[in-house]
Amino acid sequence: MLNKFCWFLLEGGISIVQPFLQVSAQDSEGGLYVCMNTFLGFGREHIERHYRKTGQCVYLHLKRHVIEKVPGASGGALPKRRNAKLFLDLEANGDLSSDDFEYEDEAKLVILPDHYEISLPNIEELPALVTIASDALLSAKSPYRKQDPDSWEEELQASKHAKSLVQLDNGVRIPPSGWKCSKCDLRENLWLNLTDGSVLCGKWFFDGSGGNGHAMEHYKETGYPLAVKLGTITPDGADVYSFDEEEPVLDPHIAKHLAHFGIDMLQMQVAENGLRDNDIKPRVSEWEVIQEAGVKLKPMYGPGYTGMKNLGNSCYLNAVMQAIFSIPEFQRAYVGNLPRIFDYSPLDPTQDFNTQMAKLGHGLLSGQYSKPPMKSELIEQVMKEEHKPQQNGISPQMFKAFISKDHTEFSSNRQQDAQEFFLHLINLVERNPVGSENPSDVFRFLVEERTQCCQSRKVRYTERVDYIMQLPVAMEAATNKDELIAYELKRREAEAARRAPPELVRAKIPFSACLQAFSEPSNVEDFWSSALQAKSAGVKTSRFASFPQYLVVQIKKFTFGLDWIPKKLDVSIDMPDFLDINHLRAMGLQPGEEELPDIAPPIIIPEDPKALDIDESSVMQLAEMGFPLEACRKAVYYTGNLGAEVAFNWIIAHMEEPDFAEPLVVPMFGGAASSGVAGLGAVGLDNQPPEEMVSIIISMGFQRSLAIQALKATNNNLERALEWIFSHPELEEEDGEPALNMMDLENHTNANILAEARSEGPRIKDGPGRYELFGFISHMGTSTMSGHYVCHLKKEGR
Repeated sequence: MLNKFCWFLLEGGISIVQPFLQVSAQDSEGGLYVCMNTFLGFGREHIERHYRKTGQCVYLHLKRHVIEKVPGASGGALPKRRNAKLFLDLEANGDLSSDDFEYEDEAKLVILPDHYEISLPNIEELPALVTIASDALLSAKSPYRKQDPDSWEEELQASKHAKSLVQLDNGVRIPPSGWKCSKCDLRENLWLNLTDGSVLCGKWFFDGSGGNGHAMEHYKETGYPLAVKLGTITPDGADVYSFDEEEPVLDPHIAKHLAHFGIDMLQMQVAENGLRDNDIKPRVSEWEVIQEAGVKLKPMYGPGYTGMKNLGNSCYLNAVMQAIFSIPEFQRAYVGNLPRIFDYSPLDPTQDFNTQMAKLGHGLLSGQYSKPPMKSELIEQVMKEEHKPQQNGISPQMFKAFISKDHTEFSSNRQQDAQEFFLHLINLVERNPVGSENPSDVFRFLVEERTQCCQSRKVRYTERVDYIMQLPVAMEAATNKDELIAYELKRREAEAARRAPPELVRAKIPFSACLQAFSEPSNVEDFWSSALQAKSAGVKTSRFASFPQYLVVQIKKFTFGLDWIPKKLDVSIDMPDFLDINHLRAMGLQPGEEELPDIAPPIIIPEDPKALDIDESSVMQLAEMGFPLEACRKAVYYTGNLGAEVAFNWIIAHMEEPDFAEPLVVPMFGGAASSGVAGLGAVGLDNQPPEEMVSIIISMGFQRSLAIQALKATNNNLERALEWIFSHPELEEEDGEPALNMMDLENHTNANILAEARSEGPRIKDGPGRYELFGFISHMGTSTMSGHYVCHLKKEGR
């Protein structure tokens, strides 16, 4: 029997709610019905059910008509809103040209059950209150403009420096490629100063790429105000930033300013990923192969072949959800239970996770939003020589707004990591059960971790729940090392001669080498051996205690460089169509092995609590995000130097406190000690752990009593306290409640989740360990904060 596996390359006022099915309902055949009591929106096929359930009988019916212009009529783009025929604050269909089509909005009051219609406006026949309510709805701002103001680009203003900009006659000429920051070795996120022609790197995370801020430093030294981002220059313009005005600006004289340095705008062309054509040649194969450029593809229609619109950096969400709803267990749980989910959901179905999942699943699988064009439409396309598939797809705006609510990253409009979103989704599925069977069970498996003390040779076996198999990239196993060495020599020669770089050569890594790297022992940092009662060298190996029904594999292509800038390993790894990992089955305690004694480390009170080191690299990462420096120091301090991610969560939880940005004050011992408060890594006078640490462990889902006990047993060392909890599962039984409620699953990079209540046992399905590839999600680009995700799925044998 073969299971399936999926491959992740990782690389208050009145508001109109989106209809029950996630489509542009005002453009659809039935239009949008808005309940005049709850202001909820529904498609035509669900209005009767809502009426029967609630008894609400008055609805505002909104319909947008798309009308083809009469040949010979004057062209030109129409206003997006607010004219005699277009009054709804809705975006026009981007697939239809405003030169060929125009829009007309229609509004009616519909009274059920007879569907009696009253056209609007109708001041003479309608009561004043109804007229006021209708006008308020028709003039309401789109809820998406309210929820996501940052997603709507503001109009750039011309810089005050553009007209009178002084350019030095220093003979600088900018080559068409091979750029590098003049103060460091960075080759991305580079800015050309329009006064003296200096090429310098941008700010850290300024636009999704890392930098050392040399462009800003140069402005502070020289006062030269304008810079253009290299790689964005096209015949239509370029990205210009004003350091003095501290914002992106327009430069009406950009062509003249660029020509001063030998750049002809008319010869420049930008690519989808923000790089110039000359510069993306090394990456053309990645984009072209994954997106099948140049191949004549046949449009697919019907159930399971419905696309999702990109809301702007929402490709990570679209790719994951397409894969999720290709799994039968998720289809049955949400789409199969659609009537029951809707009928028993809260009055406002937009506030129910399962309803949102059912809506999206129905939209993707029903085929109602992926219909082939009529014969007349096909003839018209041929006559116009248009071959673009006429699939409107569905818009996941409401789904994204709900599923990312209260999540700092996913609620933003920045590009995100597909693997992190997958874990976030599984977390929500776990917390919102539907029916007796949880569909996320198909991904869950048990990992056995064997830790061995290298000196005493004694071992400890523990188990944890996981959802993703993370494979390291075994760079040392590249099969084309000679080609890589030759390419690097050519690249350096081209750089020295300021020529275009040679065609890229990627390291070819066998998948078997990545699997081997996963199975090899890894060193355990700061390991405390209970056998020696002291710190010692330790190694850890991981094996599968159970095999999931669907195996999700992540190739860990994203890493951090020595400069702490996130980067993507540009390698090629062939994924097999069939995978057998039975050799990774856990075997448990073996004959002749002796277990480490179950002894907690001794409690040692440090002489000077202020001597604790604070990880300055984590502090700077947080400060670069815009948080006060002292708040960042406190966050890293109170989370025990466990990294910027954990400290970031502390910041979010404490940023409303009045002393949030106050300097860090470390409690002292003796007479100078704060009453009942202990510093990090020390025990207070009343032997109570710091409340900050207790809160962190509670936020991970553990009971308060267990958190306090673990901290006391480990001298208030947060990391060791967590390990102590993991190694004392019997204490979870005594609590009688689940040890983990999944609330912070997305904050664990390895999805390290303890089992549910031990009395019931974890919901684990065990399979044979043999899998067949059914889908993969590919990332194109150099960073998790940029690029594009694409999903490929095997359906009907293809």
